[in-house]
This record gives sequence, C-alpha cells and structure tokens, in this order.
Amino acid sequence: MIHRYATFIKAVNLTTDYLILNISMVISYAVIDKSSYIWINNKNYLPIVLVFNLIWLLSANISGLYEQVLNKDSINTYRGVIKTYFIFVSFICFTIIILIGTKPYFVTREYLFYSLALFGFLLGLWKLIFLGIRKSNRRSLFDTRNVVIIGGGRIGYDLYQFFSNNAERGYNLIGFFDDSPERVKEKELYLGRTDECIDYVIANNVDEIFCTLPNSKADTIERLMLDADKNLIRFKFVPEYYDYAKKPTYIQSFGHIPIISVRPEPLENMLNRFLKRSFDTVFSILVIVFVFSWLFPILAVLIKLQSKGPVFFVQIRSGRDNKPFKCYKFRSMRVNDESDKKQATRDDKRITLIGAIMRRTSIDELPQFFNVLRGNMSVVGPRPHMVSHTEQYSQLIDTFMVRHFLKPGITGWAQIRGLRGETKNTEDMLARVEADVWYLENWSFLLDLKIVFLTFFGTVRGDKNAF
Repeated sequence: MIHRYATFIKAVNLTTDYLILNISMVISYAVIDKSSYIWINNKNYLPIVLVFNLIWLLSANISGLYEQVLNKDSINTYRGVIKTYFIFVSFICFTIIILIGTKPYFVTREYLFYSLALFGFLLGLWKLIFLGIRKSNRRSLFDTRNVVIIGGGRIGYDLYQFFSNNAERGYNLIGFFDDSPERVKEKELYLGRTDECIDYVIANNVDEIFCTLPNSKADTIERLMLDADKNLIRFKFVPEYYDYAKKPTYIQSFGHIPIISVRPEPLENMLNRFLKRSFDTVFSILVIVFVFSWLFPILAVLIKLQSKGPVFFVQIRSGRDNKPFKCYKFRSMRVNDESDKKQATRDDKRITLIGAIMRRTSIDELPQFFNVLRGNMSVVGPRPHMVSHTEQYSQLIDTFMVRHFLKPGITGWAQIRGLRGETKNTEDMLARVEADVWYLENWSFLLDLKIVFLTFFGTVRGDKNAF
C-alpha cells in the first residue's frame, strides 16, 4: 500500500472542487440575475450547469489533476491546477460561445466571466488550504507496516530490493525466514527457519508475511497460511509466475482457479467496445460531412495539378489481428515503385508541394475516416504499418504483434508523444510499440478524447516529425 488515505484524499479533492465550481455558478447567477426566479427552477440554466460539470471532469482527466494528490509538491500541485483551469476555460468558451451560443439558454458573457473568475479564485484558495493541511498531517497519512519474507532465494531478494527502493510504499522489512540460511545474502537479516516464522511474527508485532517459496513447498505454504489466518496475520504469496512478467498483471478467478493475464485489455469488455465504436461512427460522420465534403474537391484539383496519378493513395496495411485491409489517404507523392517498401523521409523528393502541406497538417489522413466507418480502423489506436514493415519488425521486437490486438487508428498515444514519422532504427520502432501497448492496457473513453484534443492542438501548433 502507498498511503492509507490516498483514495479518500483524492475523493475529497474531487468533491470539494465540484462544490466550489457549483457554488461559484450559483453565486454568479444570484449576482447577475436580479429576479426572484430560483436558479434550480430555471430550465434554461440547468443544462449549462451540466456542461460546466462535465467539462471540468474532462479537463481534470486530460491534465491528470487528481493523480498522486499526496505525492505532488506545492509547485506541481498549482501547475496542475492552472493547467486544468485553462483547459476548462478554453473548453467552456468553445462549447458555450461558439458551439451552443449564449442566447438559447439566456447565458450572458458577463455571467461566464463572473462564474469562471470566482471559480478560479476559490479553487486556488482551496488548494492553498489543502496544501497547508497536508503539510501538517502528512506523516499520519503514511501506513508503515512491519513485514517479513519467507524464502531467501532470488524472488525473495527481488522483493527485498523493491521494498528498499520504494520506501514510500510503507513496508519496513524485518528480515527473512528460510530453511537454508546460505540462501539469504544479507546475513544480518536472517531470522530463522520457516517453522519459526509464526512465533516470531506474533512476538514482534509483524503485520504481514510475504511468502516466496516455490510451488514444490505447497504443504509448507498451506500450513503457514493457516497459522497466519488463525493469528490474524496477513499472508501474501508471490507466485513463481512473476518471473515471466516484467510489469503489473491482471488476475481473474475461474471459480477457485486464479487466472493471471499477461496484461489488462479494457477493450475486451463489450460495453467499452460499443462506446468506442459509437464514438468512432459519430465523430467520423461529423468530419466527413463538415470537413471532408468541401475540402475534397479543392484538394483533388490541387493534387491533379501537381502530378499525374489518382487523387487517393490506397495501400494494403496490417489491421486488427494482423488482417490486411485497404488504407486510404490523399496522394501526397508522385507515383513511384517504392511506396510499398520505403517510408517517407525528411526532404523526400517523391513528395509534391501540396503533399508536403497535407502531410505537415495530417490532412492526407482524412480519407481514413471512411476506413473508420467501414470498421477496419478506429479514430484512436496504433498507426497501421505497411505489411512489409509488420513482417520485418515482428522478427526484431518481441511485443510488436501485441499492437494488433487493437484496430489501427488515425491518431494514437504514440503520435501525440512525438513518436511518429520515419523510424530510422529498431529503437525508434520499439518506443512506438511500447506506447501502443501502453494504450492497449490503459484505454478509457476519456483517454481517447484527450488524444483527439491533443492531436488537434498538435496539428495547429505543428509537429517537427510530420513530413
């Protein structure tokens, strides 16, 4: 455990922030609206309350405001608050002033100014109070526990190293128990044989036992577990399997049988998959209707004027489960024989003038929204690679094929982290693959929204790797 009250403090922060947000809105409503019409009965006002609250949730998830609330120092805390506040204000202005408009809900710009300014002031004041309380009581928030390890082999030593290198976890290692003393490297930490463990733990107020014995010692493990339960001592078992996984794993129970998955996959949940597919469909239709429809004829003419060949570039790429599919793009290069083998490079002579502009702004990817509608791509996911690259890198990178558990995307976690463009060596591709696998393991709908927003922001700002 990291902190006894970590989840509670996070919930307090989130709840208080929402109270401040809604109090600011109510006070601003009372100041601006001089009528006796109670705000809660105003049907035109309530949708704005909902919009404010949802946008704050989105902004906080984008910035990671509520992550590690007990570990961030005051500077990082305020940096996160300011970042979240400006994202929030930007979204509010864009949503209410530009998309919705103020007239339908009788919301004035004066009200927006007062409510946002008051919220910003009260939020900053609350965070100052929170930091003061946290500083005076921080020590009491840590849950330090005395523990022992049964088994002095490599697994036990790895666990000892983890405790030593992660003091903030709150585990104070007393020592080891093992039937072979020579297996314990730190001789001063050797406490005795395994059958002496329970008596020692009871006599010395030890809170938890970590057992790293191999499965061949099943009888010993079972006896120790039962004795620990009888004496109200928490017993934790480290499976030998841990050797095969270098990251957190996901455990399910099939009846009484524990099943350890190599990685969590949120998109294996049908509800999550439906949510993602619904977003893909709606978002793609909006882009095709409001952007592609008028931009297509302009780009078609410019592409034709620049060089001979089709307007669209169609290439076979690797999709979900490594199934090939036809990926569509606006043609940004002169027709050549290397397009299925050679990546685009900086100052590539094959790229036309209009092609360079399209690639720099990622406009050449717009036709892929038709791929999304057809169901062989998603708005967010790992970028699809040429089949030849899939064959090449699957032999060089062990986890390369894992990215194909997902549908490929128009944008992705790797892209917003700058891992796009030409892969000059295996290390570049490895970094991209690691980002794609992280996305597979940590998917959420809010993460997709964050990636879409940052992609749009990055396109406007410009990306040095887009060429």
